[in-house]
Amino acid sequence: MTFDIIFNMKTEEYLDKNVFVVMDRPLGSAHPKHGFIYEVNYGYIPGTVSGDGEELDAYVLGENVPLESFNGKVVAIVRRTNDHDEKLIETDGRNLTNEEILKQINFQEKYFESKIIR
Repeated sequence: MTFDIIFNMKTEEYLDKNVFVVMDRPLGSAHPKHGFIYEVNYGYIPGTVSGDGEELDAYVLGENVPLESFNGKVVAIVRRTNDHDEKLIETDGRNLTNEEILKQINFQEKYFESKIIR
């Protein structure tokens, strides 16, 4: 499978769109440097570039088994205000409150200042 690199797409343009995510850190896996455990599936959007120069990352919420990939709807964006990075929040279409999102991603986001974009 090949992917075109998407340089000019603003992160907000992903909202309410279905996006394919490849999991490089599935539910239950350990962070390679810091050792904490991923409490949700976490991956990247192939062919994209984020503010940190890496592929755009996504939290996949609502799937309670480790996944290799996922195609779902972007319902929010986590914008880190003390880091040059943003994360997509993707689900099977279910709508989550900001509080529900923050509770599920706190295992990693507690180390950053961030806000939810809708």
